[in-house]
Amino acid sequence: MINTIIFDLGAVLIDWNPDYLYRTIFANEKEMKNFLANVATSDWNEEQDAGRSLQEGTDILIKQFPEHEDNIRAFYSRWDEMLGDPLHGTVEIFKQLKQSKRYKIYALTNWSAETFPVAQARYDFLNWFDGIVVSGAEKMRKPTPAFYQILLDRHNVKPEEALFIDDNYRNILAAEKMGIKSIHFTSAEELSKQLKQLNVL
Repeated sequence: MINTIIFDLGAVLIDWNPDYLYRTIFANEKEMKNFLANVATSDWNEEQDAGRSLQEGTDILIKQFPEHEDNIRAFYSRWDEMLGDPLHGTVEIFKQLKQSKRYKIYALTNWSAETFPVAQARYDFLNWFDGIVVSGAEKMRKPTPAFYQILLDRHNVKPEEALFIDDNYRNILAAEKMGIKSIHFTSAEELSKQLKQLNVL
């Protein structure tokens, strides 16, 4: 029986998108997309999520792409401009699950330890969790099995009693390999439907 819900945060409960910032920097959409695809890539950002300092990550990239120094520095100096609204449909589902008092609810997130406090200050619902495990603080990230294990061990969660929700399919596969039932998040509507089918909501 499911007694624990584990949420991912970005693109599930929080709208985070570098485009929001870089559309104010680049006049040309194609140039912006090229910068994010080939310079300030998601792979590079994930190294900061895994515990590398923002300073070190920035310095490494500037050394590789000195012609983009100003744009690279903007990634973290103006990082808060990448944060959008809460994803209200999912937040409402979270609220219903919390109010039911049937579950312990945790977050397992790939997020830099240095930028996460900005999100905590902005989104009140982050205070609703029974615990949050942040990759940057643990120096490892999804889909590394040991990262999931940190949450399971720290909060005495049995894999067979947990349900994991994430928008990234590679993270879903990793959780399922550990015996954690998972839902690949695509929309709040679809999530609500699947939770009802599982008799969770």
